[in-house]
Amino acid sequence: MNSLTFTALAEPTRLRIVELLREEPRSVNQIATLLNIRQPQASKHLHTLNKAGLVSVKPVAQQRLYSLNPEPFLRLEDWVNSFDRYWNQRLDNLEELLKKD
Repeated sequence: MNSLTFTALAEPTRLRIVELLREEPRSVNQIATLLNIRQPQASKHLHTLNKAGLVSVKPVAQQRLYSLNPEPFLRLEDWVNSFDRYWNQRLDNLEELLKKD
């Protein structure tokens, strides 16, 4: 798991941008308007997300559309799911303990 992913997603505005991009690709101006922030702020956050590999940018006419890259999110999902065995074992132990009482 890449620590850049966590660092990028830890900032609330960047997380909100990811949630917007989950719906559809958007331009920096659309993102800035929807989040009620200035365009330079949105651009800075998108740069960080791009550097972390979470978004990609595609030129369309005069705009640059940002969209999510699925790969880092799939890796994040795999990482989170890797804890299932740990928690399932803990819950199984708790269940056995409760049965004894």
